[in-house]
Amino acid sequence: MLRGLTTVTLFADDVAAARNWYAELLGVEPYFVRPVAGTPAYVEFRIGDYQHELGIIDRRFAVPGRSGQGEGREGGAVVYWHVDEVQATFERLLSLGATVHEKPVERGPGFVTASVVDPFGNILGVMYNRHYLDVLASAGRQGGVNGS
Repeated sequence: MLRGLTTVTLFADDVAAARNWYAELLGVEPYFVRPVAGTPAYVEFRIGDYQHELGIIDRRFAVPGRSGQGEGREGGAVVYWHVDEVQATFERLLSLGATVHEKPVERGPGFVTASVVDPFGNILGVMYNRHYLDVLASAGRQGGVNGS
């Protein structure tokens, strides 16, 4: 069911400062920046052997009550695993006792995400990610069909 890591998403109050810090740490600039009102709301780096994605999103877009919005600012990272069918996987996770963190959302062509809180309090993200499948195809591995 879980095919591989797609995206690790971190939250920050100051995305521009986080972008600069991670660019320095990683030695690369983000390949993708989405501004909202002139400032970056989301930036994404591709790193590692499989070009995994490290995203940094403005904390104002975090699901309420999660992702470091509390008093101690604990949490903040959602790790997404590639799946071929987001809706089916999401429903199966719920049937196994997980609770909704964020219902499936299309983020753009070829990118659908959803997340749940497992019975132990951990956030588990699932994602249909066209980039993940493109990397697999370039390595001669089998790809999936769609993100519905």
